[in-house]
Amino acid sequence: MEYEQLIKRINELSRKSKTEGLTPEEKAEQTELRNEYRARVVGNLSSQLGGIKIKHPDGSITDLKKKD
Repeated sequence: MEYEQLIKRINELSRKSKTEGLTPEEKAEQTELRNEYRARVVGNLSSQLGGIKIKHPDGSITDLKKKD
């Protein structure tokens, strides 16, 4: 599912849950879509942070790496 479609569907389910309530299937779909959205956000952020380099006062450059 494309990013815009994912957000659109999450918003539709959110509005419906506030007005008329969700069926168990819709609740499961909402949870799945929210988890997919979170995974994409974390993945995008991780890749952005992975490209950051830190320049120290002595002129050396260090890659910002994921901590283990």
